Amino acid sequence: MKKLLTGAIMAIAISQAFAAPDPNFHIYLAFGQSNMEGQGDIGQQDKTVDERFQVLWAADNGSCSGKTMGKWSTAVPPLAHCQGAKLGPTDYFGRTMVEKTDPQIKVGVIVVAVAGCSIKLFDKNNYTSYISSVQTTQNWMMGRINTYGGNPYGRLIEMAKKAQEDGVIKGIIFHQGETDAGDGNWPSAVKKVYDNIIKDLGLENDIPFLAGEVLRSGVSAGANNNIAKLPQQSKNFYVVSSEGFNQALNDGQNVHFTSQEYRDFGKRYAEKMIEVLGDKLKPVAESSSSVAESSSSEVASSSSSAPESSSDAGTGFVQMEHFAGGTLSVNKAGNVLLSLAKAEQITVKVYSSLGKEVLDLSGNYSGSNSLVLAGRLPAGRYIISAHGTGFNATKLVTVK
Repeated sequence: MKKLLTGAIMAIAISQAFAAPDPNFHIYLAFGQSNMEGQGDIGQQDKTVDERFQVLWAADNGSCSGKTMGKWSTAVPPLAHCQGAKLGPTDYFGRTMVEKTDPQIKVGVIVVAVAGCSIKLFDKNNYTSYISSVQTTQNWMMGRINTYGGNPYGRLIEMAKKAQEDGVIKGIIFHQGETDAGDGNWPSAVKKVYDNIIKDLGLENDIPFLAGEVLRSGVSAGANNNIAKLPQQSKNFYVVSSEGFNQALNDGQNVHFTSQEYRDFGKRYAEKMIEVLGDKLKPVAESSSSVAESSSSEVASSSSSAPESSSDAGTGFVQMEHFAGGTLSVNKAGNVLLSLAKAEQITVKVYSSLGKEVLDLSGNYSGSNSLVLAGRLPAGRYIISAHGTGFNATKLVTVK
């Protein structure tokens, strides 16, 4: 009975603290330069979108009807921003993912793209140096950079973390390299950005990264030599071919695809993502939320022995305590302090947002104890639970 009660309380805590991220809401990050922004004219057929395909708007600029930064909306183009972005590969990537996956699956995208930018703009540690180098010679780019708060990489991560409250990040699509066509260090620079994304979002190390080729004629065709080398950087890197795309917009340089080529390119991205993810695209039966619901009657009938619960206002933490046995404190930096009124054996476990146990810190504790999670776990959001004879507490913690 006690074990069942503890499990029910854990399930309820996870459900309340995380508002049950939907494992069937698949989220994809998209970033790059002008071809990822999309430069194709938006046709009438592009304005009708299945509501299962959503975009989390990442731009400050709110002049696009119905789009507010940090809010989900049906993915009607443009998807990147309102400063010249049009139809791009992400549009028909998402539509194809919806079309070719189970009806229970929803698809969400976050698009951050800046025309003309180098991969250096997405270097989280050195992007300011790059911005300094272009703000006088290419000051037109600054408007697009500023629509992402002056830090496109930072905005991508900020919105991705917000998206993780609602669903699960499944992959990344990427189109950039025209500006860096002559830089032999570009493949490793891309890998560095990918590694930072994985770390900063606490993702598993198997997230696929799909990079599209540029047009095979025109001033940037040499970038394909770099793009071809990306799979050497990681087993998670794949190239999406641009073969047969040669119409090009009439921009004088053969850099941008036509609207129809963007549609077809998006389909190619989706087909490759489906091939790579395979069974990971199958819908998942509801888990933690259903456990909490089915166990609620058991908890209610045992209210005389169950801990009282309270929510720390404004923090999203859920706390449950027995008597005056101690406290479990978590600050914004992700530091955990376990304080006990007396020495005893305490079961301390850390769970992922979906309720999977990821760390066991159980042992004999007394007085004040600092529990260090950073370095032991990838960055991300977790539940920490501690209980003993006179103590039972559960809290949300963000590891940075």
